[in-house]
Amino acid sequence: MKLVISIPCYNEEPTLPLVLGELPTYLPDISEIIVQIVDDGSIDETAKVGESFGCRVIKHDRNLGLGYAFQTGVSVALDSGCDIFVNIDADNQYPARYIADIIQPILKNEADIVIGDRQPWKVEHFSPLKRFLQWVGNGVIRILLKIDSPDAVSGFRAYSRGALEKLHVTTSYSYTLETLVQAAKKGINIKWMAISTNPPTRKSRLSKHILQYIALTGLNFLRVLVIYEPEKILLWGIFSLLFPLLCIIILYFLLA
Repeated sequence: MKLVISIPCYNEEPTLPLVLGELPTYLPDISEIIVQIVDDGSIDETAKVGESFGCRVIKHDRNLGLGYAFQTGVSVALDSGCDIFVNIDADNQYPARYIADIIQPILKNEADIVIGDRQPWKVEHFSPLKRFLQWVGNGVIRILLKIDSPDAVSGFRAYSRGALEKLHVTTSYSYTLETLVQAAKKGINIKWMAISTNPPTRKSRLSKHILQYIALTGLNFLRVLVIYEPEKILLWGIFSLLFPLLCIIILYFLLA
C-alpha cells in the first residue's frame, strides 16, 4: 500500500517545518510513504523547505488557489500509483499523529473518504460567531445532501484511490465542499473521525474576514450545487419566489 501525504502550500515557510517534522515515516500496512508539497505560487522559501525535508515538490508558476492546488496534488499522486491519499494543511492546524488513525477505515474497506471532524463547537480558538456559522453551515449541508456533516470544511482528509478517481475539483477557491457534494452525489462512502486541533499559528488565508469567508463559501457551495444538484436549486428558487406571493395572498384574504 502506497500512501501519499499531500500538503497544499502558499507562502508557508514559517509553519511548514512544524508539519513536516511530525509526519510519520512508518505506518503498519503501508509499504511506502511519499510526502509531497504543492507550492501554489509561493514567493518565499516554501519549496526549499520541502526539498530540505526530502519531499516531492510540485510548483505552480503563480497562485491558482487552494482548489487547484488540491487537484494538482491528486493528479500527481494518482500518476505515481498511490493507494491512499491524505491531505493536511501547512499551517499545523491538524496534528499529524491522526494520520495513522484516519487511514484505518480505508485500509479496512470501511470507507472511501475519511474526514477529520474538529468538533467545531469545542474548538477554543473559534469565536462564538464562527462556531454558530459552522453549526448553521453543517445543518444546511445535512438537509441538502442528506449526509452526516459535523465538519464540512475540514481540510484533513483521507481518500482511497477509487474515491480520487471519481472526484474532480473545478473550483479554485477550495475543494472541501465540492468533493463533499460530489461524494454524496456519487454514493461514495464517507466516514467522520473526531480529532483535536493545534493552537492557531496564523490567520486563515482563504478570506480576509468572516463576512468575506461566508460570502465566498456560500457562493462556491451554490455554484457546486448548480452543477451537481440543479433540480434542488430550481425547486428552492421557485419556492423563494412563490413564498412571498403566497404570504400576500393569505394576508389579503385574512384582511378582506
